[in-house]
Amino acid sequence: MLGIIGAMAQEVEQLKEAMEQPQIETVAGMEFYKGTIGGREAVVVQSGIGKVSAGICAQILVDRFGVDGIVNTGIAGSLKAEINIGDLVMSTDALQHDVDAVNFGYELGQIPQLAVKAFPTDERLRKLAVELCAKVNPDITAHEGRVLTGDQFINSKEKKEWLVTNFGGACTEMEGAAIAQTAYLNQVPVLIIRAISDKADDSASMNYSEFEQLAILHSVRLTRALIEAYN
Repeated sequence: MLGIIGAMAQEVEQLKEAMEQPQIETVAGMEFYKGTIGGREAVVVQSGIGKVSAGICAQILVDRFGVDGIVNTGIAGSLKAEINIGDLVMSTDALQHDVDAVNFGYELGQIPQLAVKAFPTDERLRKLAVELCAKVNPDITAHEGRVLTGDQFINSKEKKEWLVTNFGGACTEMEGAAIAQTAYLNQVPVLIIRAISDKADDSASMNYSEFEQLAILHSVRLTRALIEAYN
């Protein structure tokens, strides 16, 4: 059973509406909808924005609902010229760009006392998502790459260049790597799907609201297909 996490109401509302016979449980201020979509069991939840809420949400999915896979859907800013607004990014791994313990001998972005800097995400889920995206979203391109996460909305060219220089990455957002860290510690497969809503530069504030709805539409189509295909 997949657990589906979205940061904002718009991201999960359409999935909740598609769910049959949902059972709703509120934990830590979050409403978890458990039911079936396309005949497959799933749990859908809005985590709220930011790393702390996202990590708490993922742990509840593991502990309370026993999910055996987590998919985090949402929107992000592109870090590569070839990744356009409306496209989707499927995570290869995820890293928290706002972690800095360099003075203690760790690499930039590495959380102290953890063996990895970038948390790996599930290859099987990623390949399935890329395959399904070509079917349900034929008008856009699916990319694979690193997701960068921090408690910041990136909207300057200088910060974007700093991220690319230090971490590479395909896109930047505010939840994915916290969920990937939780999944890594619990040994649960995870995939981050990000629909591109802006270019994470000086135009980001303007582009965000204009393209948000289109980005969410692409993400929801793919997430539904993943739920129905997952076993």
